Amino acid sequence: MSEEKRFLINKIYVKNVSFEAPNSPAMFAVEFKPKMDVNLNVESYNLENDIYHVMVRVTVTVKIDDKTAFLCEVDQAGVFTIANFEQAELGYMLGSQCPNILFPFARETVSDLVVRGGFPQLLLEPVNFDALYANHVQQKQAQGQQSEDASRSTVQNEIG
Repeated sequence: MSEEKRFLINKIYVKNVSFEAPNSPAMFAVEFKPKMDVNLNVESYNLENDIYHVMVRVTVTVKIDDKTAFLCEVDQAGVFTIANFEQAELGYMLGSQCPNILFPFARETVSDLVVRGGFPQLLLEPVNFDALYANHVQQKQAQGQQSEDASRSTVQNEIG
């Protein structure tokens, strides 16, 4: 008889936060018609036994004309217990389910930092981590690589 699958959130925390407004206060005097670039990166690795660390990095760069209004980066992380899943299921949990839990926290932190930086509220669109993970798996297979070991994996995507 196989053991019961377990998924627990042990800790959710902000690992790193950065906000830069290199052209302030001049940016406050121009019409705010921003061009935004959002980059997402998901990293995960095994800490010990069934304990995994997952981190979602959100980097937002906003420019007005050719000048950077602000650059905001948030590394939202979590420690999860994930036990008794098959290897493919474990990859899915680390690459999709954990980021789905972490992203709303990162989204809130980005919004708060942008407002504290003196700019209009920025609400990032929800992200479909299921689709991002499926795309990541397809790319690995297309490159002829075996299924990546779930003890260390990275999923990246640019949204813009």
